[in-house]
Amino acid sequence: MNAYLETARRVIRTEADGLAALIDSLDDSFSAAVETILAARGRVIVSGMGKSGHIGRKLAATLASTGTPAQFVHPAEASHGDLGMVTQDDVALVLSNSGETPEIADIVAHTRRFSIPLIGVASRPESTLLRQSDVALVLPRAPEACGEGIVPTTSTTMTLALGDALAIALMEHRQFTPEHFRTFHPGGKLGARLSKVGDLMHQEIPLVREDAPMSEALLTISQKGFGVTGVTDEAGALTGIITDGDLRRHMDGLLSRNAAEVMTRDPRTIGPEALAETALAQMQARKITSLFAVAEGKPVGILHIHDFLRTGMV
Repeated sequence: MNAYLETARRVIRTEADGLAALIDSLDDSFSAAVETILAARGRVIVSGMGKSGHIGRKLAATLASTGTPAQFVHPAEASHGDLGMVTQDDVALVLSNSGETPEIADIVAHTRRFSIPLIGVASRPESTLLRQSDVALVLPRAPEACGEGIVPTTSTTMTLALGDALAIALMEHRQFTPEHFRTFHPGGKLGARLSKVGDLMHQEIPLVREDAPMSEALLTISQKGFGVTGVTDEAGALTGIITDGDLRRHMDGLLSRNAAEVMTRDPRTIGPEALAETALAQMQARKITSLFAVAEGKPVGILHIHDFLRTGMV
């Protein structure tokens, strides 16, 4: 078992050393690559074969989700018609550790023929890919973690990190915000956390006036299904909330009272523009199941803990 752990530590240490070398090797070519992508009117066409292709797919997805339109084009498929996807408005980002991968020849030639900007990523400055590139990003020489130099490990880790660095540099230049990120991630747990309260809240709100008899309040609580009702004044401002706890505390003579006599005043509320994550944090901290959204003092929606369960946030 100790041998397994030692292998794991050696692999991670080797790859970490490669990343440290990559940091030290970065130069003006990186800035040139960012500027080249920013100048493109079209997309970033990412391509690579084998393990570089897998890294390329991830990089294209990261770019696309952070504000830089991107698409992965498989180099073998490019040779059989997919070159038509690469236009003169685009910029090509081609990955190849050796820089001599045969399958990338056609896509490299296509960029040269139509004057499409080409950014190459490889470990050999003298390679065909980097000699043909408008911008050459050279990976530092670093041993692969397998120890034999035959399994792409350190090289793919460095390529992945370099791609992430490009994506984040572009994202920061474009002042890409969580709001933009939410636009590209509307589904799933992450999308829900970046959603606004207004995106999740129910607009059919349980409400009664302060002078409403408790019989009406009970009916509203039952009909709306949130287990609560908000209470408003004559101007429509939210002044209180009636929960199960309020009902239990006023059980004696409950039906002889009005809503104002039973409600909890000044309930916790949130604005519809707040992040859903903020609303969830408030509800969990206070151990409440419903939260009213209020704009200019008036209720505009309600959130229930089930809304967060439905979206997978809890």
